[in-house]
Amino acid sequence: MDEERGAHHVQSLERGLAVIRAFGARAPELTLSDVAKQTGLTRAAARRFLLTLVDLGYVRTDGKLFTLTPKVLELGYAYLSSSTLPEVAQPHLEWLSAQVHESSSVSILEDTEVVYVARVPVSRIMTVAINVGTRFPAYATSMGHVLLAGLPPAELTEYLARAELAPLTPRTITSAEALSAQLDKVRQQGWAQVDQELERGLRSMAAPIRDGNGEVIAAVNVSTQASRGTLAEMRRDIGADLLAAAGRIEADLAMNRTATTPLIAQRGR
Repeated sequence: MDEERGAHHVQSLERGLAVIRAFGARAPELTLSDVAKQTGLTRAAARRFLLTLVDLGYVRTDGKLFTLTPKVLELGYAYLSSSTLPEVAQPHLEWLSAQVHESSSVSILEDTEVVYVARVPVSRIMTVAINVGTRFPAYATSMGHVLLAGLPPAELTEYLARAELAPLTPRTITSAEALSAQLDKVRQQGWAQVDQELERGLRSMAAPIRDGNGEVIAAVNVSTQASRGTLAEMRRDIGADLLAAAGRIEADLAMNRTATTPLIAQRGR
């Protein structure tokens, strides 16, 4: 991998960012050994990076456990403030949640994960709190299915070759062949529905948000509890409003086409 990097590549920066990304909703507190294991760094290197981040105020420690501080939000704010997508989407998410009485969100695809960039929570239906900046594996989410289905064939093949399709629940799709078939279906029908693949009891439905060229740049979804009805009832009660919200976001983004530029860059091309 190092041989493929350009002469400009700063490996220490890559490693420092890897240390920050080791933390997440499922791992808010990590030991030195945890960080070394997740990043592939030696304990000595992991310690240097962690203590540097402590000095800079991005990480705090009690001497054993390390946690991120709110200062890391500054790293993502530059993207959020430069993109009109969150501010454009927010009123439409509020409208959508008011219509269907469920939580709604917008996310983009970054590497193998979906990243939430806008959200209107209605009720807590997951054991893990979702906020702007939250990440989930794309293969187990409705927004991920929409975003993956919108990838060019070569990029999708690359994703399937390197994504780890771990079984998060008994319903999670864990084979590349099955996921490819599901994405074909999503591509044809224009929306995705996931039934308890990310977490037990959670269902979600998503639709693509496209730019002026028809390229999928983001996804909007509605999430609900599985106990509230069947999948068919979810499509009946939510589908039309979800697609309407996606269309309204697209229409507003079209009024300021520069909003799509930073989003495409985030796909890692």
